[in-house]
Amino acid sequence: MNIWALKKDIPLKFLLLELVNRYGEKVVALNNTEQNFQAIDIHLPNEPKLSAYIYTFGQTQGLYGIDLRYPITTNNIVGENENLTLEQTIGIVVTHLF
Repeated sequence: MNIWALKKDIPLKFLLLELVNRYGEKVVALNNTEQNFQAIDIHLPNEPKLSAYIYTFGQTQGLYGIDLRYPITTNNIVGENENLTLEQTIGIVVTHLF
């Protein structure tokens, strides 16, 4: 994936670059149906129902919000992880997806 070619907010590109630098290019996949400029939905290549929806809208500049999605939707965690630093966001993604 060419991260710089994505029409996404710069902090989201930084997040994707950091994930690629730490864990490799093929570790996470991007859900291309997410059209919001300030949001991405990432998942493991073979687990699209287990995903992390990461967004910058409604957050303090430079910080992230993250919703955790599970195969059983009643277990989703929405709106509880907001105004997180890059490191906090990566930590949650790693714990959730890996």
